[in-house]
Formats: sequence, C-alpha cells, structure tokens
Amino acid sequence: MTTAVVVGSGPNGLAAATVLARAGVEVTVFEAHQEIGGGARTIHSPLPGLVQDHCAAVHPMAAGSEYMASWELEKRGVRWLRAPIDAAHPLDDGSIAVLHQSIDKTAAGLGADGGRWRAMFGSAARNFPALSEDIFQPMLRIPRHPFLLGRFGIVAGPPPTWTRHLLRTPQGRALFTGVAAHAINRIDRPLVGGIGAGIIAAGHAVGWPVVEGGTGRLTEAIVIGLKDLGVRFETSTPIRRRSDLPRHDIAMLDLHPRNVVPLYGDLLPRRVRDALARFRSGPAAFKVDLAVEGGIPWRNPEAGSAGTVHLGGSSEEIAWTEREIALGRMPERPFVLVGQQYVADPTRADGEIKPVYAYAHVPAGYDADATGAVLAQLERFAPGVRERVVASVTQSPRDLARTNANFIGGDILTGAKSPLQFLFGPRLTPHPYDLGVTGVYLCSAATSPGPGIHGQSGVNAAQRALRWIDRRVGRT
Repeated sequence: MTTAVVVGSGPNGLAAATVLARAGVEVTVFEAHQEIGGGARTIHSPLPGLVQDHCAAVHPMAAGSEYMASWELEKRGVRWLRAPIDAAHPLDDGSIAVLHQSIDKTAAGLGADGGRWRAMFGSAARNFPALSEDIFQPMLRIPRHPFLLGRFGIVAGPPPTWTRHLLRTPQGRALFTGVAAHAINRIDRPLVGGIGAGIIAAGHAVGWPVVEGGTGRLTEAIVIGLKDLGVRFETSTPIRRRSDLPRHDIAMLDLHPRNVVPLYGDLLPRRVRDALARFRSGPAAFKVDLAVEGGIPWRNPEAGSAGTVHLGGSSEEIAWTEREIALGRMPERPFVLVGQQYVADPTRADGEIKPVYAYAHVPAGYDADATGAVLAQLERFAPGVRERVVASVTQSPRDLARTNANFIGGDILTGAKSPLQFLFGPRLTPHPYDLGVTGVYLCSAATSPGPGIHGQSGVNAAQRALRWIDRRVGRT
C-alpha cells in the first residue's frame, strides 16, 4: 500500500490527508502541538464558559468550498450560522456601511453607490461556484471561465486604492477598503485586492458564516471522519529532521516555505531551495480576547448586529495605516478587526458576558503591547466600552508564532500577500505544490489559493500527489 505523511494539521494538512485517504493511501498526520487544527481551533478565553476562536473565525470561502461540501458537515453536527449583518464599517461621523449576504440589500444601504457595488460584485457572486473553479487553482493555467475571471479581475487586479474610486461615497469606499485590508499588507499595490474581492463575492454567494460552538467543531468533525478512513494522528510530535518521519512514499508539508528548508534543503534543487528561503512573511496580528458585559455599546447600533466590524476610519486612513505597518512602522490608530461571533451564535456567550475577538494589524515581529491601541479604536466608535470589559487576554505576534510555526513573526496569513507572492506563492511555476523532490509536496496557505480554512491548497497538492502515484504504477 502507498503510504503518506502529512506534516502539520492545519486545514490544508487535513484536506491533503482527506484526498489521499479517500484514494486508498495510508496516511499519518504529524502535529507539533497537542491540539489538531492549526488556526482552526476553539479556545475558552478570556473567561471559562466563553467560546472564542483561536484564529480563523468567519468563513465565506470555506462555506463555498467544494471540498468542505464533500464532508456533508451538517450530517456530522456542524452548523453554519450567520449574523443579521455580515460586516459593518462605522465612520467617525456616526454613519455606517454594512455588508449583507444579499447584494441587493447591501446596495440599497449604499445609496448612490448601490448600482456600482452590484456592477463590481454581482457577476462574481451569482456565478461563484464557476468562479471558484479558477480562483481556487494556480494562476499559471488556462482558466475554465475566462470571461468570468476577466470580469472579476477588473475589480480584483488593480490596487484597491485605485478600485475604490469606482465608488463615490465615503461609506462605499470604506466598506470596500476595509475588506481589502484583510490582506494585512499595503493596498496600494496591484493584485492584493484579490483577497478582499474574493471574500466579498463569496460572502454575497454564501454569507460570512461562523461555526456553531466554535471553528474547532468543524476541525473535530473532519478529524473524526479521517479516523474513520484509517488516518492516524501523532500529536505533540514536532518534525525537525527527515529522520523524525517513518518510511513513506509521499510527504505533504503544511508548512511555511522557510520551514521546509531544514527538512529537505539537501535534496531540493537549488532554485527551489533559494525560492523557499527567500519567501517573505508579512505584517503581523496582535490579538485581544475580551469579555464584555452586555456587548459593545456601538455609537451606531447597527454595528451590534454585525458578525464582523472593521475599525479603521475612512478609506484613505486605512490605506495609510496598512502602508505604515508594511514599512515596519506602528500607527497610532491601526486597523482593527472585531469579531462578534456570539451575534450569530449565542451559545458562545455566558449570559450577559459576551466574548469579543479583536486584532490589530501591526508590523512584523512587533514586540510592544498594542492592547491600548485596540481598546482606543473600540472606544473611538463605541464610547464607554472600556468600562464594560471584565476580562482580557492578549496574544502578541511572538505568542502567535509560538503557537503556530507557520505564523512567522506573527503573520497569520503564512506569507506576505505582496503581488507576486499572493498570485504565485513561493515561486513562479504552474505547479506551486511541487518541490522538485519525488513524492514531496508543499500544501500550506503559502500556495494557491492562499489563506482560509477552505483547504483548497491541500486538495490541489494532494491531487498532484495522486497523479504521481498513477504514473508510478502505470495508470493513465
């Protein structure tokens, strides 16, 4: 029987294990930490009884993923829940822009920008299953739906600071720019808008759902399914050398490219080794888990119905702060993403004590305490929130890197989403999962299609491995 090892149990590692195990390969997954799931885990923070997501929290790309659908998650007890408003973006004048699953409802709330918003995202949202066949694959290939992809590229390709000029109101521009900032990098560069445009299109197709009871429940359901397929899991087992692995035919590496070099550097072709070693991490996140009595007292009450709230002010302010962190300078008022998952999933709260998840974009390796900056941004749009905080726990970039070796310097996206790295990954090739070593594949979020718990990088890499197996045994 063909055997495979998977190093890393994040969403992509589990997806790779799924594809291989379903094809009859004997799979063992190795995880350095005690818990499986990487960023897709649930924690009880900052107080016992509150359910909080460790990292990945809102999942439009996963809910629209064919791979996730293949698990029939509802039958496994996993429920997608949606807040009344997917995302909200308050401004200093008290106004607010809101993103609904319904593109018509979103457009109605944007007033003069409504028709433009429909023109920008309507086609991609209506045809998201077809669009995903292209955006979930490496870019150096002939697209299956060239006209649909080309139309999407009009919005996703230019720098978001250019694309925002398709919109005319401060609210419309702020809403678009706030989602574009999910790239956690400067947004005055081409191609990086693909992350935001993809999230918006997927959101209008399937919403921005959370997992009832925490993202970890989704991971648990998949792990149980994998064990039913015969997959073995070795936790608390860091792989520092190849000799730490048992004999195997295939190795799937859910690793940051730079972490591949110590394992396989002596076997890698020099051009591949050099490309992996050069792969850059991006800016970091500074996460604050809050227990808030009665929830956040937003100045604009519509924000209280949103699962996600973007705190960054105007479109221009966001572009400036994202540029600053990319250049290694900490702005006084960083962009802060606030997660109110309890709005969709009340089981995460403990009575009137609500769990709130917030993280600021900060420079890579930032070693100061950004808690004050996060709370100041909250206070800016929700006066009096400090008095409602009954407990808090912080995770600095160093803490995030310690809990996940892929988060180098606190970069939770596994690599800077600069234009070339976002589009192509570690190197320019039509096969970004291949490493030039027989049977060894890179399957982390550093490869196409990038971050998210959709697992598609793992699926794509494992399909490459299956094609190698077919050639090995003479199947066509």
